[in-house]
Amino acid sequence: MSRTDDEVEKTCAEIKAAGGQSIALTADTSDEAQMRGAVEQLTNTFDGLDIVVANAGINGVWAPIDDLKPEEWDKTIAVNLRGTYLTLHLTVPHLKRHGGSIIVVSSINGTRTFTTPGATAYTATKAGQVAIIQQLALELGRHGIRVNAVCPGEIETNIGANTDSRHREETEVPVIWPQGDIPIAGGKAGKSEDVAETILFLASERARHITGTPIWIDGGQGLLR
Repeated sequence: MSRTDDEVEKTCAEIKAAGGQSIALTADTSDEAQMRGAVEQLTNTFDGLDIVVANAGINGVWAPIDDLKPEEWDKTIAVNLRGTYLTLHLTVPHLKRHGGSIIVVSSINGTRTFTTPGATAYTATKAGQVAIIQQLALELGRHGIRVNAVCPGEIETNIGANTDSRHREETEVPVIWPQGDIPIAGGKAGKSEDVAETILFLASERARHITGTPIWIDGGQGLLR
């Protein structure tokens, strides 16, 4: 899952080069028509669906609540929460046929920590995603569908390109920790592979007895906040 057509095409080519099957699909996850078309093309091509990873998201605007504009709030909610809803709304009917696994990519923000200055809209969406997976774990369990979440901390990605910040000094919360704010790995941020390996586990039969569970992938970072 990527943000641009070029990134999608590149990933698709890498999968094919490794001997796998892949098609490149692009859609705005907050747009029902685009998502419906993408899911239909996917399921028609591969004759079904077994695993769903809801990973699309933005940081949006981080600003003090009295400075955060309604349209900025709405954009973050649309991508992060409506996008998650539409992803599951449109794929669950296919999973109900044979069971499967859903993994939602949430965050430590809003689930374990609340000290990111001005990130009210973002943390609301991430907390909402964990509530969704816990609700659906019970709702979909009888269909043989497991629903879990991964909650990354600081990871080396380019999500910063989707972040606009204003007046964060007004809400800055100091964190005091002599070794930095990530206890393990020498204080370094995690890598996307750390998240991917956890998702792979949750999607596999090895996680057959795990559902409704958020897993924090933060090197202990959230325990300091």
